Amino acid sequence: MNVRRRSSVAALAATAVIGVASAPAVAADPSPSATTSAPSTAASGLYGSGDPQFDGVWRQSLALLAQDSAGVVPSSKAVKWLTDQQCDDGSFAPFRADPAKACDTKTMVDTNNTAAAVQALWAVGGHGDVVDDALGWLKSVQNEDGGWGYSPGTPSDANSTSVVIGALTATETDPEGVEKNGKSPYDALLALALPCAEDKGAGAFAFQPDKDGKLLANADATAAGLLGALGKGLVTEAGEKTDAASCADTDEPTREQAAANAAAYLTDALAKDGHLKSALGGSPDQPDYGNTADAVAALAAQGGADRAAGPLAWLKKNAGQWAEESGPAAYAQLIFAAHATGTDPRDFGGTDLVEQLNATGPAPQGAKASDTATGKAEGEDEKKDDSPFGVWWYVGVCLVFGIGIGFLISNRGKGQQP
Repeated sequence: MNVRRRSSVAALAATAVIGVASAPAVAADPSPSATTSAPSTAASGLYGSGDPQFDGVWRQSLALLAQDSAGVVPSSKAVKWLTDQQCDDGSFAPFRADPAKACDTKTMVDTNNTAAAVQALWAVGGHGDVVDDALGWLKSVQNEDGGWGYSPGTPSDANSTSVVIGALTATETDPEGVEKNGKSPYDALLALALPCAEDKGAGAFAFQPDKDGKLLANADATAAGLLGALGKGLVTEAGEKTDAASCADTDEPTREQAAANAAAYLTDALAKDGHLKSALGGSPDQPDYGNTADAVAALAAQGGADRAAGPLAWLKKNAGQWAEESGPAAYAQLIFAAHATGTDPRDFGGTDLVEQLNATGPAPQGAKASDTATGKAEGEDEKKDDSPFGVWWYVGVCLVFGIGIGFLISNRGKGQQP
């Protein structure tokens, strides 16, 4: 899940987004600059020290999810930071500089941050009202085709629809029963699945139709769409081991076949180098670490951990520096990939991803000895610098100007705070 955005921001994103993980965002309420925001966010419980304007809720949600998947009880301060970001109508924006100030029509709320927050808060437990309000808002902005766009009222896209499906299934809500105009989220998602012919998309998912109504294969949307088609969230387990995925066209494709087709596409895309590539603005191809991590989780969910062995090995060897430079959401994406493949996130190519993630924010409540070796106390601010661009960073700007993006959850009980 590598979010992106583009536009005039595209030039900036072209150099900053490639390989960076973090968040979807369009625009948020005015927020402090990177220099002025770091001290206040450090004290607040937010993970990462970079300007949270575009990715605060996203990276916080991913960080809490990753900790939960690794058996870590997150800091109560970190959880409160996230719940405080919610608007009265249940929605979330990428970041609100002053949570005490009521949201208004200028607050750029969106489906991606809201769905990610739902997954995180359900996982940690004890926030049923917040989750219910967020789900209510998501249902209220569902499109006529059954799907969701990044912002309310925008056309449905594979990534946004999939992350909302993840929020629904994580909270034990059947997406089939969440309909608009007789259409479910799965109907909208399958409408973005491409046929198997090489010149038609080779089984991939498109992000959304282009300006001419044409569907174009998109690797990031394919990883997101695969998980969405399976009804999976940001955190997923390995699926049953199956034979190599093959693409097959049918008159009425099932969700399972669409997922198999997507897996075949990703397998082929990863075959040569072991990683997906990203190129923006005429720049040369570069490894796309975040989307590769998303593909690992998707492939494992569809056909078992062995299906993702090649790209997983590549990530173990090459993704450490990327995560260190990119911050909390990048560590979270790698932890999700490790979780989906049954890999120890505390020994990921020699890196303890959990310890590194924990070090970007307040110490967890239930950290194990390895997590508290530095003696860091609750609320202390030992943070790595992180980029405001990333995972879903493409998603927001992407939708303001038009390109596409990034997207997963443990089925933990909703009620009790651990």
